[in-house]
Amino acid sequence: MFKVTEDIIYVGVNDHEVDLFEGQYDVPNGMSYNSCVVLDEKVAVFDTVDAHFKDEWLANLEEAFSGRTPDYLIVQHMEPDHAANIANFAEKYPEAKIVGNAKTFPMMKQFFGTDFADRQIVVKEGETLSTGKHNLTFVMAPMVHWPEVMMTYDTTDKIFFSADAFGKFGALDVEEEWDCEARRYYIGIVGKYGPMVQKLFAKVGSLEIKAICPLHGPVLTENLGHYLNLYTIWSSYQVETEGTVIAYTSVYGNTKKAVELLAEKLTEEGCPKVVVTDLARDDMAEAVEDAFRYGKLILATTTYNGDIFPFMKEFINHLTERSYQNRKIGFVENGSWAPMAAKIMKAAFEKSKNITFADTTVTVRSAVNEESEAQIAALAKEMK
Repeated sequence: MFKVTEDIIYVGVNDHEVDLFEGQYDVPNGMSYNSCVVLDEKVAVFDTVDAHFKDEWLANLEEAFSGRTPDYLIVQHMEPDHAANIANFAEKYPEAKIVGNAKTFPMMKQFFGTDFADRQIVVKEGETLSTGKHNLTFVMAPMVHWPEVMMTYDTTDKIFFSADAFGKFGALDVEEEWDCEARRYYIGIVGKYGPMVQKLFAKVGSLEIKAICPLHGPVLTENLGHYLNLYTIWSSYQVETEGTVIAYTSVYGNTKKAVELLAEKLTEEGCPKVVVTDLARDDMAEAVEDAFRYGKLILATTTYNGDIFPFMKEFINHLTERSYQNRKIGFVENGSWAPMAAKIMKAAFEKSKNITFADTTVTVRSAVNEESEAQIAALAKEMK
């Protein structure tokens, strides 16, 4: 627990038991599930936490309340890592009202079998709830990244409660750089919904914000322009860092040798950054993150069962379902008798926006030879 401002207390929890967030994202430094209390003439609680931390969270609330009882539970997001303890809260504090929007309560009934109809306060875009000196204004943020999401701006302390936006992987008791784990979090979880994030910015861009309180990760209080700028880049699918990513799969090592040679040639050509990732062994979410971070991408894989290697197919699916765009892509294919991987990979991006393909395609027939070496050199010149 700690004070965000004189009247706002953080009562969230750290989770070091989780190994995969949402069943797929590796979180070696755990997760935080954030919740806050506004202590005013009336007491408001922002969101609950994951089901595994019911007792710790309720104890945090009791300590923060200092003998008072809450008047409101504000539910900004119904995802279970934040909403799992709504029913437990409602049972312990039967006089408290449950604040949500028109899309919140049907989901609540799906999860808990009740929507607390006699205790609801249904709010709309721009409406304000006063707790005394604090005025909490609600901002609807559908599909950032669920349809019922709303955010809240405290006009008194200039605090923006941003739901899952501006969140990151990692518990709060572990120090680590924000950008990398926030980027991996954003691209993986929110990345498909860039246009919705841009709509949100159009609503809140003129607000004076002194701190951002997301539902995961640290409360952001300094250098807010840095975080806002990154979210602008990510949500508009711009290039964040100049460089080239090579993502590859290799069965017997020959495609890997082609990739290693290509990485050398790119460096020799002056490419500002070369990132090489083995899709079978490296973290897939980090590979996806890098593909969105850098401006150029080279995909290298074998023809496999008349298609492409499964890890490459999975990787491309991750990109296209997250609206991968505004990038240049090159291809390296390997095939001993009927190489077709480049054609298949290129077709996978046919619905993607503003994708430019390299003129050179590298075709390796079993192993690198003089002909494919020349193609590698030519591709490096294009993708440097």
